[in-house]
Amino acid sequence: MKFLILNGPNLNLLGLREPDIYGCQTYQDLADRIQAEAARLGVEVTLRQSNHEGALVDDIQAAYGTYDGIVINPAAYTHTSVALLDALKAVAIPAVEVHISDVSQREDFRKISYVRSACIATIAGHGFDGYLEAMGLLKEHLSHCKED
Repeated sequence: MKFLILNGPNLNLLGLREPDIYGCQTYQDLADRIQAEAARLGVEVTLRQSNHEGALVDDIQAAYGTYDGIVINPAAYTHTSVALLDALKAVAIPAVEVHISDVSQREDFRKISYVRSACIATIAGHGFDGYLEAMGLLKEHLSHCKED
């Protein structure tokens, strides 16, 4: 199984950006944890981060036929991007939406997710562990799909 892990704008600044919300660990710390969990689960992962909406759309489109699942933290694009929603719907690859913070407890605009309807689940407020949970959930979902 191969998963694409996509991260949106400003996540490259983890550890620096609002540590009271996102913690003190860096993007590299996140990448290391994801790689360790991938090894434990026996899946391959590719991590990508971009501050550009079109680059994320390109990554989703390029995932078709290459990846079995997508873990996506669209960051600020969660609340604004119909383009990411349309790309996820177009490729129809099972996806899990992840947010490090609990967006339901933050500003009102953060409670809106355009991508959510194209995802099989949303995990929010579990910090970096949310990515690991998403990978496990995707693996379980894809295993069940193969049995059907």
